Amino acid sequence: MKKTKKILSRSLIAKILLLIYDAFAVNFSYFLALWFRYDCNISELINGSSSVTDAPIHFEAWLRFIPINTVVCLLLFSLFKLYRSIWTFASYREFFNVAYASLVSFAVHMVGITFIFNRMPITYYFFGALMQFIMVLLVRFSYRFILLERSRRAVARSKKSSRVMLVGAGAAGRMILHDMNMATDSADKVVCLVDDNPHKIGKYIDGLAIAGNRYDIPNLVEKYAIDKIYITIPTIKPVDKKEILEICKDTACELKILPDIFKLEDGNVGKSKLVDVAIEDLLGRDPIVVDMGEIFTFLRDKTILVTGGGGSIGSELCRQIAEHNPRKLIIFDIYENNAYDIEQELRENHPELDLDVLIGSVRDSRKIFDVFTQYKPQVVYHAAAHKHVPLMEHSPQEAIKNNVLGTYKTAFAAALNGCERFVLISTDKAVNPTNIMGASKRLCEMVIQSFDRLIKEGKFEEKMRPLYEHDDSEVEDRFVNSGSKIKTDFVAVRFGNVLGSNGSVVPVFKKQIAKGGPVRVTHPDIIRYFMTIPEAVSLVLQAGTYAAGGEIFVLDMGAPVKIDSLARNLIRLSGYKPDVDIKVEYTGLRPGEKLYEERLMETEGLRMTPNKLISICNPTDFDADELFDNIEKLMHICYETPEKVKDFVESIVPTYHPAGEHGTTEKTRAYEEQLEAMAKA
Repeated sequence: MKKTKKILSRSLIAKILLLIYDAFAVNFSYFLALWFRYDCNISELINGSSSVTDAPIHFEAWLRFIPINTVVCLLLFSLFKLYRSIWTFASYREFFNVAYASLVSFAVHMVGITFIFNRMPITYYFFGALMQFIMVLLVRFSYRFILLERSRRAVARSKKSSRVMLVGAGAAGRMILHDMNMATDSADKVVCLVDDNPHKIGKYIDGLAIAGNRYDIPNLVEKYAIDKIYITIPTIKPVDKKEILEICKDTACELKILPDIFKLEDGNVGKSKLVDVAIEDLLGRDPIVVDMGEIFTFLRDKTILVTGGGGSIGSELCRQIAEHNPRKLIIFDIYENNAYDIEQELRENHPELDLDVLIGSVRDSRKIFDVFTQYKPQVVYHAAAHKHVPLMEHSPQEAIKNNVLGTYKTAFAAALNGCERFVLISTDKAVNPTNIMGASKRLCEMVIQSFDRLIKEGKFEEKMRPLYEHDDSEVEDRFVNSGSKIKTDFVAVRFGNVLGSNGSVVPVFKKQIAKGGPVRVTHPDIIRYFMTIPEAVSLVLQAGTYAAGGEIFVLDMGAPVKIDSLARNLIRLSGYKPDVDIKVEYTGLRPGEKLYEERLMETEGLRMTPNKLISICNPTDFDADELFDNIEKLMHICYETPEKVKDFVESIVPTYHPAGEHGTTEKTRAYEEQLEAMAKA
């Protein structure tokens, strides 16, 4: 209670002092106007002279008008709420209130003094009004400026001050500069700007020099002792972004960037919108754009099933499908935590979406058959798979059970339950595989191509068989009674690594950097193809619209990236120097790992689609009957003699050549020798 009274007492005192100040300011401002009008001669103003006889008359009019002016102004200021605002947080609203109050009081003053007492000089009216506005405004905003400066100095004392360079002196750069200048909770201090526009270089914004262009950044970092670089160009082209980042990452400064303008959802620009530089920013290519109209037409009002829907690719498939008005979306995953996360996200972002989330394994033929029997999905995106190469090398039977048998059982259930299109998510590791994971995905491609071929030849009932370890008469009955209803188109989409996925090296490198290193790279010359998850999924969806059945679509992943360069760039983007602050270690290729990945096998060629980033590889010939016999044998081997899995897979996948003890095949060794020869040359 005492504390409340004390606060009220202080507030009342402040209001009384402000009233006294305003009473003085509104009259003294017009006195100054009169004084300046008569050359700042106080004696002449009061007593007059032989050359100036009107001065005493004007002075007397001003003096006699003081009581009226004081009462009118204080009433107007009260009407415009100038005594109710909390001036600690004064902003544009308070500024305009002062301006409106001053404008009205000026009009009243001009009319009142002229008609009641005497006509005054023109300069008296306008200069007096201006001085009144400045004096009334100054006392109110000065309190906020004093508090801001105190807070800024307190933060600077409590934190190590960081010197910041802004790259980009356009509208966004100016807004971020203003935001940082007004902030009280940050010790960051902008000391210079950089811009490529030659007409801006050498000029100033808020007292700060635009000191050069992008090529001057290294020298300016040293000259101004820069700690952080903020890239503030939301409309920057990818190639320019890559070049600027390549220059900046060698400075050991902390880097942040303003996202592309379309990612700024609310259109506001400020320091809070700056984000860490992502490794995909260094790809230096335009974002991949697909024809969303085709996808919308294909997915609209369809029941769609995504297996492995909680994984990196599966969850992004669900996000993009949800935006295209499906009749129903079914997420099927074995891992309930991931499935729960994507379910909550979709329910929040798409409350109108008809969504079911199911927990189960694609290895369970009864479960997967029940799902297809109940929901009758028209389109299936089969993303469920084991993908970690080293882990699968140690458990090859699990790669076969989940990837090959899971794909077979899911595809079989899809065909028997009227599915229109089945899209397998494959990988470039299926091309000339040196590991069991890649070989299992190659078998998956062969399975769906065989399914599609038999359906189109009308031999599905004759050649196909259910695949399960247990007796399942229900599946047998459905298969026998399927008749000619089987119309499913089976296709596969093959692509490489995706940035930020669960199996990507990027999250691993980031964790190693956060711990202070070392960052472990398997080989200095290892290369991979990379694409962002949304880009890959968009192309997968569009490839699905092109499907006629039996195709393996191959996505153009752009230029390959050296993993060593990727690791070193991540270290630099984190503000450290490779091999100085954080060491890079080479551990050797892991079991089953290739030095490089390929998009096609030697026997495959490419056909183009309407999207130049999506190609179709020509199918290779193989005996479907023999394949199904071998898969059935492989299933029994997985459960009975798992140690023989790799040998049997090698016998049925002609392109599979397991790596030796040190993770190297003859082809990889030849490639290494070629790289060494090029380096020596």
